[in-house]
Amino acid sequence: MKISTKGRYALRMLIDLAEHQSDGYIPLKEIAKRQGISKKYLEQIVLTLSNSNILQANRGSQGGYKLALSPDKYTVGYILKCSEGSLAPVDCIDKIQCGKSSDCVEKYVWQGLNKVINNYLDSITLQNIIDKKKEQFVNDYVI
Repeated sequence: MKISTKGRYALRMLIDLAEHQSDGYIPLKEIAKRQGISKKYLEQIVLTLSNSNILQANRGSQGGYKLALSPDKYTVGYILKCSEGSLAPVDCIDKIQCGKSSDCVEKYVWQGLNKVINNYLDSITLQNIIDKKKEQFVNDYVI
Protein backbone atom coordinates (compact mmCIF):
# COMPACT_ATOMS: atom_id res chain seq x y z
CA MET A 1 0.00 0.00 0.00
CA LYS A 2 1.23 3.43 -0.88
CA ILE A 3 -0.65 6.62 -0.05
CA SER A 4 -0.88 8.83 -3.13
CA THR A 5 -0.35 12.57 -3.32
CA LYS A 6 -4.13 12.96 -3.36
CA GLY A 7 -4.46 11.27 0.04
CA ARG A 8 -1.53 13.14 1.58
CA TYR A 9 -2.74 16.50 0.29
CA ALA A 10 -6.31 15.79 1.43
CA LEU A 11 -4.98 15.18 4.93
CA ARG A 12 -2.84 18.35 4.82
CA MET A 13 -5.81 20.38 3.62
CA LEU A 14 -8.05 19.09 6.40
CA ILE A 15 -5.39 19.69 9.05
CA ASP A 16 -5.11 23.26 7.76
CA LEU A 17 -8.89 23.71 7.99
CA ALA A 18 -8.87 22.24 11.49
CA GLU A 19 -6.12 24.62 12.59
CA HIS A 20 -8.08 27.58 11.21
CA GLN A 21 -11.57 26.45 12.16
CA SER A 22 -12.20 29.58 14.22
CA ASP A 23 -11.68 31.68 11.06
CA GLY A 24 -14.92 30.42 9.49
CA TYR A 25 -14.93 29.53 5.81
CA ILE A 26 -11.43 29.42 4.31
CA PRO A 27 -10.88 30.07 0.59
CA LEU A 28 -8.93 27.39 -1.28
CA LYS A 29 -6.37 29.95 -2.41
CA GLU A 30 -5.38 30.55 1.25
CA ILE A 31 -4.99 26.84 1.93
CA ALA A 32 -3.05 26.41 -1.31
CA LYS A 33 -0.68 29.21 -0.38
CA ARG A 34 -0.09 27.99 3.19
CA GLN A 35 0.37 24.36 2.14
CA GLY A 36 2.27 24.89 -1.10
CA ILE A 37 -0.31 22.92 -3.07
CA SER A 38 -1.83 24.13 -6.33
CA LYS A 39 -5.37 25.48 -6.03
CA LYS A 40 -6.34 23.40 -9.07
CA TYR A 41 -5.29 20.19 -7.31
CA LEU A 42 -7.15 21.20 -4.14
CA GLU A 43 -10.29 21.72 -6.23
CA GLN A 44 -10.13 18.06 -7.29
CA ILE A 45 -9.63 16.94 -3.69
CA VAL A 46 -12.54 19.10 -2.52
CA LEU A 47 -14.88 17.31 -4.94
CA THR A 48 -13.97 13.96 -3.44
CA LEU A 49 -14.23 15.16 0.15
CA SER A 50 -17.51 17.04 -0.43
CA ASN A 51 -19.14 13.78 -1.52
CA SER A 52 -18.09 12.32 1.84
CA ASN A 53 -19.74 15.12 3.84
CA ILE A 54 -16.43 16.09 5.45
CA LEU A 55 -16.61 19.69 4.25
CA GLN A 56 -19.12 22.49 4.28
CA ALA A 57 -18.93 24.97 1.44
CA ASN A 58 -20.00 28.59 1.23
CA ARG A 59 -20.15 30.42 -2.08
CA GLY A 60 -19.66 34.12 -2.67
CA SER A 61 -17.23 36.77 -1.52
CA GLN A 62 -16.99 35.28 1.98
CA GLY A 63 -16.89 31.79 0.51
CA GLY A 64 -14.65 28.90 1.18
CA TYR A 65 -14.61 25.63 3.08
CA LYS A 66 -14.68 24.45 6.65
CA LEU A 67 -14.96 21.12 8.41
CA ALA A 68 -18.52 19.87 8.81
CA LEU A 69 -17.66 18.46 12.27
CA SER A 70 -15.03 19.14 14.91
CA PRO A 71 -11.46 17.86 14.26
CA ASP A 72 -11.81 15.12 16.88
CA LYS A 73 -14.53 13.47 14.77
CA TYR A 74 -12.33 12.75 11.74
CA THR A 75 -9.80 9.96 11.76
CA VAL A 76 -6.86 9.74 9.40
CA GLY A 77 -8.21 6.36 8.30
CA TYR A 78 -11.58 7.83 7.32
CA ILE A 79 -9.96 10.72 5.45
CA LEU A 80 -7.62 8.43 3.52
CA LYS A 81 -10.44 6.00 2.70
CA CYS A 82 -12.51 8.91 1.36
CA SER A 83 -9.66 10.26 -0.75
CA GLU A 84 -7.85 7.04 -1.71
CA GLY A 85 -10.55 4.41 -1.67
CA SER A 86 -9.31 1.15 -0.20
CA LEU A 87 -6.26 1.04 2.06
CA ALA A 88 -5.92 -2.74 1.70
CA PRO A 89 -2.34 -3.90 1.13
CA VAL A 90 -3.45 -6.35 -1.60
CA ASP A 91 -6.48 -6.38 -3.89
CA CYS A 92 -7.92 -9.66 -2.65
CA ILE A 93 -8.70 -8.27 0.81
CA ASP A 94 -11.69 -6.15 -0.12
CA LYS A 95 -12.10 -6.50 -3.87
CA ILE A 96 -12.66 -9.35 -6.29
CA GLN A 97 -11.20 -12.59 -4.98
CA CYS A 98 -8.80 -14.57 -7.14
CA GLY A 99 -9.34 -18.23 -8.01
CA LYS A 100 -7.12 -19.34 -5.14
CA SER A 101 -8.95 -17.32 -2.50
CA SER A 102 -10.55 -20.27 -0.71
CA ASP A 103 -7.24 -22.11 -0.17
CA CYS A 104 -4.82 -19.17 -0.07
CA VAL A 105 -2.29 -19.91 2.65
CA GLU A 106 -0.95 -16.35 2.91
CA LYS A 107 -4.33 -14.58 2.98
CA TYR A 108 -4.26 -14.37 6.79
CA VAL A 109 -1.00 -12.38 6.53
CA TRP A 110 -2.66 -9.74 4.34
CA GLN A 111 -5.81 -9.68 6.47
CA GLY A 112 -3.70 -9.14 9.59
CA LEU A 113 -1.70 -6.36 7.95
CA ASN A 114 -4.93 -4.73 6.76
CA LYS A 115 -6.32 -4.86 10.29
CA VAL A 116 -3.17 -3.29 11.79
CA ILE A 117 -3.13 -0.50 9.17
CA ASN A 118 -6.80 0.33 9.66
CA ASN A 119 -6.69 0.15 13.46
CA TYR A 120 -3.68 2.47 13.55
CA LEU A 121 -5.03 5.05 11.09
CA ASP A 122 -8.47 4.96 12.71
CA SER A 123 -6.91 5.71 16.10
CA ILE A 124 -5.54 9.12 15.01
CA THR A 125 -7.83 12.13 14.64
CA LEU A 126 -7.19 15.54 13.13
CA GLN A 127 -7.29 16.88 16.69
CA ASN A 128 -4.51 14.46 17.72
CA ILE A 129 -2.34 15.79 14.88
CA ILE A 130 -3.01 19.43 15.84
CA ASP A 131 -2.23 18.67 19.50
CA LYS A 132 1.00 16.90 18.52
CA LYS A 133 2.03 19.86 16.39
CA LYS A 134 1.38 22.29 19.26
CA GLU A 135 3.33 20.01 21.59
CA GLN A 136 6.34 20.04 19.27
CA PHE A 137 6.43 23.81 19.09
CA VAL A 138 5.53 24.70 22.69
CA ASN A 139 9.15 25.42 23.64
CA ASP A 140 10.17 26.71 20.23
CA TYR A 141 10.70 30.42 20.77
CA VAL A 142 13.22 33.03 19.74
CA ILE A 143 14.39 35.98 21.80
